[in-house]
Amino acid sequence: MQEHLSVLLIAAAFSLPAAAFAQSSDAKYCAALVSKYEQYLDQSQRRGEAPQSLDAKAGVEKCKAGDPSGIPAIEKALKDAKLDLPART
Repeated sequence: MQEHLSVLLIAAAFSLPAAAFAQSSDAKYCAALVSKYEQYLDQSQRRGEAPQSLDAKAGVEKCKAGDPSGIPAIEKALKDAKLDLPART
């Protein structure tokens, strides 16, 4: 029993930094997507061109709140507008 607990503690210790890194990476990618979205697509809407989808706007708000679940909607909006996605590091 003690051995199993030790193994679990070691596994948890190694997995926490990886999870934090993934979240940090998602947050940076989210910020890059929002920046590109606002630079190109949000501006075109202000000029009277076709508005972007509500899904994309919701994705932007999710990313701004630190929720990476908004990434797919922003990626789709950028791809639909034939814009390159920022690099994901």
